[in-house]
Amino acid sequence: MSKKVSVIGAGNVGATCADVLATRNVASEIVLLDIRQGVSEGKAIDIMQTAALLGIQSRVRGVTGDYAATSSSEVVVITSGLPRKPGMTREELIGVNAGIVKSVVEQVLNCSPDATLIIVSNPMDPMCYLTARISGLPRNRVLGLGGALDSSRFKYYLSQALNANPNDIEATVIGGHGDTTMVPLVSLATCRGVPVRTILSGEQLDEVAAATKVGGATLTGLLGTSAWYAPGAAAATMAEAVIRDQKRIIPCGVPVEGEYGEKDLVIGVPVLLGGGGWEKIVEFPISDTEKEAFKASADATRKVNQILTDTGIL
Repeated sequence: MSKKVSVIGAGNVGATCADVLATRNVASEIVLLDIRQGVSEGKAIDIMQTAALLGIQSRVRGVTGDYAATSSSEVVVITSGLPRKPGMTREELIGVNAGIVKSVVEQVLNCSPDATLIIVSNPMDPMCYLTARISGLPRNRVLGLGGALDSSRFKYYLSQALNANPNDIEATVIGGHGDTTMVPLVSLATCRGVPVRTILSGEQLDEVAAATKVGGATLTGLLGTSAWYAPGAAAATMAEAVIRDQKRIIPCGVPVEGEYGEKDLVIGVPVLLGGGGWEKIVEFPISDTEKEAFKASADATRKVNQILTDTGIL
């Protein structure tokens, strides 16, 4: 298990990601980095003090601003940036967080040029697009969190409507990671192999899809800040699939070059995750309605990306 994962940003999401990675013993070394003095060190110690209780074999180390400590990481999860506040869209964060993410990516790759990068920072799709453009990495080594998180939320809302265990549900969300841009693939969702559209009414499915789309905003309104348990676990799951070469199909934000009819864009699509990043984009047989929704999502995401150019960031 001689593997290394670094998590940049020791806020709620980053610390949760590190905790899940450690609890699952995904890597021999997990580095948690933050710019705030003592925060990552304290959270790393707190996690390590659960080792004897939970059977953790990983070593979690916290550092303040010391990117050299992240050297030779196979995977780096980037959560840096300001979280959403109630009433704030992910897009409103673009100006502030773009500068932060750009600086972090440069410092990370200076120490771990062969790493696969998982971008969590909001707005995720533009931040992932920015990373793909400035990093010079092969496109299979740049991943965005969105689809993995949104699909988990989709499964949750379906499980509530079905009164079923979320683990019995297969469901996928593609498209942009935004309240109006994500596309829950209702046509392909199943519970124990049974299509959910044969169990739930059209009205119920519409309600589930709508709840999924505003899943993040709902929690921000309740919590006063962005959610962290599910985002942190989603990022850790993606990192685990890469570190352990699991060959799992997980929807992620990735640079597309013609797949699903789009290009010059980072958007959520199903990918096969394995060692070294994503190995291929999996094109699902989606309905005409979902194709139209995905096209609209791509157009909206591309418009947000334009802000990066208009403001001189790219």
